[in-house]
Amino acid sequence: MSEKNQDRFRLLVKICQLYYEDGLTQLDIAKRLGISRPHVSRMLTAARNEGIVRISINNPFSAEQELEKLLIEAFGIQDALIVDCSEDPSQRNAELGHAAAALLESVLRDGDIVGVMAGQSVASATGELDYFAAEGLQFVPLVGGWGSEGASWQASSNAMTFANKLKSKFWIMHAPFMVASEETGTILRGEPEIEKVLKLAKQSRVAVVSIGEVSDQATMVKSGSFSLDALSDLKERGAVVNLCASFLDKDGREIDFPGKNRLIGLTARELRAIPNVIGIAGGTRKVEAITAALRGKWIDILVTDAATAREILSFHPHQTE
Repeated sequence: MSEKNQDRFRLLVKICQLYYEDGLTQLDIAKRLGISRPHVSRMLTAARNEGIVRISINNPFSAEQELEKLLIEAFGIQDALIVDCSEDPSQRNAELGHAAAALLESVLRDGDIVGVMAGQSVASATGELDYFAAEGLQFVPLVGGWGSEGASWQASSNAMTFANKLKSKFWIMHAPFMVASEETGTILRGEPEIEKVLKLAKQSRVAVVSIGEVSDQATMVKSGSFSLDALSDLKERGAVVNLCASFLDKDGREIDFPGKNRLIGLTARELRAIPNVIGIAGGTRKVEAITAALRGKWIDILVTDAATAREILSFHPHQTE
């Protein structure tokens, strides 16, 4: 090594020790050595490039983050948040809810309108949310009520709980998810108070949604909101997932069915117009439903568990047309 190169190397090492070991700022180092701060920055970059400094991160989440990368690559979504959860459904919901709540703290901005879906996974996020400062937030339900029971996972209940946690404003949709006839659906959607809530929901910048499977175990069926006959008809038409007031086939395409005008809420197409749609869903019984929602690009950010993520990645390439 030439004398000039040795002097440069000595300076690089000195700057690295001052910055990484002694905790000095780049400006502190510049003043101490009588050089410019940009020159310090360039020297630190050179030290990394030349292997003088090697930065390693002790990452306990590497396996989950690898799954996140694979999901993003496979479906072209904005982001994924994978949690290594318990297999117990209630515990899994709580852990996914905790992860989703932390995500919301980084996503929400002052003045946001937040659309909120029904479902137990979304309710778990409301339960895990801690207060953080944000001005002018509004939470609005994306669909009407699932059944007449006052369950805590109704869309309006979820919107109210989110708002109460963050000391924000919320709206309630005084309408069922499914009505008896198309005529009733048209009348209710035209009611000023319901129309106002639906219009506000369409203005959301963020939506927090569940991804429902089409089965007799689905919450919307257990709540009495959807009959088994209606469910059977949808299955025959190829429906595998419920997303707000729409049903999708295995490739994520919206299904046209006779009862669609009886539903009160945003459709999947209206949901897509919202800039940030966060889907929360887990459990192996939802693999086909989640995969369909991802194929149709209805979700921007997916929050799910590691076991479900692995099954989605395994299921997806073997089920494409």
